[in-house]
Amino acid sequence: MYAIVDIETTGGHASAHGITEVAIVMHDGERIVERFETLINPCAPIPIYIQALTGIDNQMVQNAPLFSEVAEHIFDLLKDTTFVAHNVNFDYSFMRHHLQQAGFDLQCPKLCTVRLGRKIFPGLPSYSLGKFCRQMGIDNHSRHRAMGDATATAQLFSLMLQNDKDGHITASLKQKSKEHSLPPHVPQLQVNGLPDAPGVYYFHDNKGKIIYVGKAKSLKKRVKSHFTNNRADQQKQEFLRNIHNITHQTCGTELLAFILEAVEIKRLWPKYNRAQKHHEYTYGLYRFEDQRGYTRLAIDKWTKYSQPLYTCNSITEGYNLLNRLIAEFDLCPKMCFVQRNDQPCPRVMTKPCACQITETILRYNKRVNKAIDHLKAALSTFAIRDKGRTDEEHSYILIENGEFYGMGYVNQSFSGNELELIKTQLTPYPGNGYIKSMVANYAFSNPDRKVEFA
Repeated sequence: MYAIVDIETTGGHASAHGITEVAIVMHDGERIVERFETLINPCAPIPIYIQALTGIDNQMVQNAPLFSEVAEHIFDLLKDTTFVAHNVNFDYSFMRHHLQQAGFDLQCPKLCTVRLGRKIFPGLPSYSLGKFCRQMGIDNHSRHRAMGDATATAQLFSLMLQNDKDGHITASLKQKSKEHSLPPHVPQLQVNGLPDAPGVYYFHDNKGKIIYVGKAKSLKKRVKSHFTNNRADQQKQEFLRNIHNITHQTCGTELLAFILEAVEIKRLWPKYNRAQKHHEYTYGLYRFEDQRGYTRLAIDKWTKYSQPLYTCNSITEGYNLLNRLIAEFDLCPKMCFVQRNDQPCPRVMTKPCACQITETILRYNKRVNKAIDHLKAALSTFAIRDKGRTDEEHSYILIENGEFYGMGYVNQSFSGNELELIKTQLTPYPGNGYIKSMVANYAFSNPDRKVEFA
């Protein structure tokens, strides 16, 4: 049994807006067998522009039932059916959200007549409900009212059932098919064609403009993950509606994808990359001398005119770095503000330590300076040589004089190890502290992939 559903609402996302009208047309695969419709009191004013669009005003719904009063009947109609709608994720997100609010958990397969229309009747100028119906000879004299649109959608669906020679409806209903979760304008083949490789992906709107840039260890898995959680909030619903195309760039490693994403966000300034647009380092590793003459290291917030030894994107990243320096150069965790209690540090059990003033200033400071020199060396001129996009190439990321220069790919037969020769093979990119910090951390953790230049 199929339930063709259409709703009218007070706004575009379920978590903050109400339903004003519901229509459900039950279809047994051959014909319409039952209809249900009702106005709903949304318990909120209907915006003027929606009143003008639908013809449903506040007075019409004043004495209508609350959704909770008809929720059980709606759930009984839908629970053992396939939920069908034009742009199904919109209607389904509203129904599921408001049924949950009433204590019912809707879990049923979905079909989208927009997506099916593109497959069964390819090549039409438009698949919006009004234009699609006109192109198929279907009259709808109650446009933007729930029963008018639900009946028109049911007639479209009947035509799809009759003309589905290639089994698109059956394929969409298969348990492993996740097509119903995709945005209505994105073909499943486009998502399935993404490689299982690191890279950067781009979501485009209906005019081709890039509205989101993301990075991935696996392009296919990451892109699909955007569509598996069909939340009812405004941001997610608007985001899904605006995706019309997906493109990508494959990268040799996840690190290259991280860097390219950061570069592309700064270059393109996409609408939905809100957090990364302002992503700058916020903490730094600082050196100072205490009143006794001991050199101290500390993680603290980065300020505009401060001069840290090293910048990082989070306090966790900063302490991870500091703990590596403590372990590698036998520094005192209390002198580095990692251990903050009144107990002696672990070093005191076996050796003199600066925190107890039992180790000389000269001896302790010498180790701190070695740690600082090691850190500076990591930000000198070096390259990260790693996997390429194919077995025939290497990837290179170049840091020159402590600054990010660029990256690229070279054939494995390339044997040059001179800086200027390497640079001719790479693409320069603008850098920032975020990129520099990522590369330095990677070099610190993967010394075997670091190529140093004299």
